[in-house]
Amino acid sequence: MAPFLPAMAAVSGLSAPLAAISSVQGVRISWSRKGALPICMAAAAGHESGNSVATAEVEVSSSPASRASSISALEQLKTSAGDRYTKERSSIMVIGLSVHTAPVEMREKLAVPEAQWPRAIQELCDLHHIEEAAVLSTCNRMEIYVVALSWHRGIREVIGWMSKASGIPPSELQKHLFMLRDGDATRHLFEVSAGLDSLVLGEGQILAQVKQVVRVGQEAGGLGKNIDRMFKDAITAGKRVRSETNISSGAVSVSSAAVELALMKLPRAHALSARMLLIGAGKMGKLVIKHLASKGCTRVVVVNRSEERVAAIREEIKGIEIVYRTLPEMLAAAAEADVIFTSTASETPLFLREHAEALPAVSEAVGGRRLFVDISVPRNVGACVDAAETAKVYNVDDLKEVVAANKEDRLRKAMEAQAIISEEMRRFEAWRDSLETVPTIKKLRSYADRIRVAELEKCLQKIGDEALTKKVRKAVDDLSTGIVNKLLHGPLQHLRCDGSDSRSLDETLDNMHALNRMFSLDTDKSILEQKIKAKVDKAQR
Repeated sequence: MAPFLPAMAAVSGLSAPLAAISSVQGVRISWSRKGALPICMAAAAGHESGNSVATAEVEVSSSPASRASSISALEQLKTSAGDRYTKERSSIMVIGLSVHTAPVEMREKLAVPEAQWPRAIQELCDLHHIEEAAVLSTCNRMEIYVVALSWHRGIREVIGWMSKASGIPPSELQKHLFMLRDGDATRHLFEVSAGLDSLVLGEGQILAQVKQVVRVGQEAGGLGKNIDRMFKDAITAGKRVRSETNISSGAVSVSSAAVELALMKLPRAHALSARMLLIGAGKMGKLVIKHLASKGCTRVVVVNRSEERVAAIREEIKGIEIVYRTLPEMLAAAAEADVIFTSTASETPLFLREHAEALPAVSEAVGGRRLFVDISVPRNVGACVDAAETAKVYNVDDLKEVVAANKEDRLRKAMEAQAIISEEMRRFEAWRDSLETVPTIKKLRSYADRIRVAELEKCLQKIGDEALTKKVRKAVDDLSTGIVNKLLHGPLQHLRCDGSDSRSLDETLDNMHALNRMFSLDTDKSILEQKIKAKVDKAQR
């Protein structure tokens, strides 16, 4: 039997965490317009009456029968001219989890290394109802952005892919996922890029990670015009927020928060003299060294695969002694450390309980227990290490203690940034609205050209072959083309809009609907049929 996945979804700009609503026959996606509450919660609160509720079956299966069923569903979309899907443009959606919704134990199972992003994008775009896809996977979040032909079918397929890729049962996965659609999805990405959704407000690394999504997505071919433009506008919003507000002041990265946490846990008198060890000299590791130096630490030992990167960091960061050790020397270096920071891409733990217990005890002056501060996802330090009496483990989820220190200032900075995000969002939405006129322009040109060609053939037949020289044929053809172009010039000018002005955009869309009615262009159905045909052909190969 194929597993079923329950979900609480968003509608009409509202969003809610995914929640289970099961039935004897299966499980349905359900949502409530009023406050986006789970149906069971709304009923318990006495608000069930008056809510608009819709459902859609959610089944995850990769069997031949399911595949044939999916193709049949696509064909049904194609033939349903009066169906709602021909009246709605494709939806932009984000489905995922973050440090705010899921523990690190779950995030590490869903994490997708950057090297695997292209394959993930390709697999997502191969799903029947997904047109475009992008993957944003960091230590604090794993989010999938898609453009879907049918948003509720798209949810089913993406969540099915996540369950299969992570090995997490749907019943467990659904407790931590969130889903946002269209405007809410766009705002979320803009807030992520600006650092507003980060554990550490305004942290700078997430903007670089969003940029990397664009680069990888373009190389993989999964970024269509919608997601490509949305991510680029999100980058613009992120840059503006950082340049026009002081949101980046203070501790603005996971690495800096990790250093703050370590120093917070050490006895104040001996914090700066504690023996520091860093395993992994990547971007986050480099920032750890930078913040240790800024706090007054004078020495750090760095274990890394190659010495070249450590040497480059040594040249860049002055005021702190940086000692290099090879990977085989890791345990020996750990034996001489009071605090161990880990930041590598290893998919298996570097330290387990037996490793921690085999290390010599640290001085009572630094607390009597060796601190492991693990900022990697997947984790480099096994949770079992915390059971050792001589060790204490902190991971990225424990950084919340540092973040909570200045909550009021965080909220004030976030409000300043929201104004910029709203402005950039309006530009993106206006641009997306302006795309609606493109099919009408193409259909109107095609309609006019068909009439021109038909009337041209009648005219040429009347002239006759004897009088129809090449010169005459070309002259008549040019005449008909010129007349059509001049007649279309006015209407087409009123269909062109860059989306920068809301009033002109509204007028343009009114003109588009009028032309669609006058010439029976039926662009909505035509566009959907083209998309469905491409997906059906791909599914049948």
